[in-house]
Amino acid sequence: MWNRLRDKYLKSRCGERAALLPSILLVVLLIATTPITAQVLSASADVTTSAAASVKRDLPVNDYIIGPEDVLAVNVWKEPEVSRTLPVRPDGKISLPLVGDLVASGRTASQLQSEIKQQLRTYFTSPEVTVLVQEAKSHKFNIVGEVTKPGSYVMSNSMTVLDAIAVAGGLKDFAKSSKIYVLRVSADGSHVRLPFNYKKVIKGGDLKDNVELVPRDTIVVP
Repeated sequence: MWNRLRDKYLKSRCGERAALLPSILLVVLLIATTPITAQVLSASADVTTSAAASVKRDLPVNDYIIGPEDVLAVNVWKEPEVSRTLPVRPDGKISLPLVGDLVASGRTASQLQSEIKQQLRTYFTSPEVTVLVQEAKSHKFNIVGEVTKPGSYVMSNSMTVLDAIAVAGGLKDFAKSSKIYVLRVSADGSHVRLPFNYKKVIKGGDLKDNVELVPRDTIVVP
């Protein structure tokens, strides 16, 4: 009798182990593949990040036009005696050792970089040149008259007359807001007068009335 009970007990235990076997195998499989899954996800994230960085690098950038008073950093690789940080003179030129005077005003940094590289080929086999605008001081506008803080301001981005008035602290109480105008210097040196009606613009008038500024504009607030 005891032998029959023992055999029955052992048979039932073997059945339980057989039933548990698929679950055990599933757990082992999951544990074994977890590092692989993590590696795949990590690699996928790295590829995505790399692609995003590549897109970011390839985005087009509007080159800044150099002007007088801008400060440029000119670096010639492995040639520290030629490298310089220097301002653009009022005549629009800079001076570099071995190169002499170069026109910088009206050019982009990449254009000036190419010119310097070309000039230095007389002295070096393959000069590596970089030009950076370290301080942008040439793109300025002036605002005078009945504003809180009249003066000269640097144009960091695209600006309108309304933006300029805000930068200058707003209009004073007795400003003639409908008779504001912009004095602009033309290519031939003459001045053009562009009217600006503050009241009309802030009431939602034609957006073309909100004049977009260019460097050297002067806003007059009577």
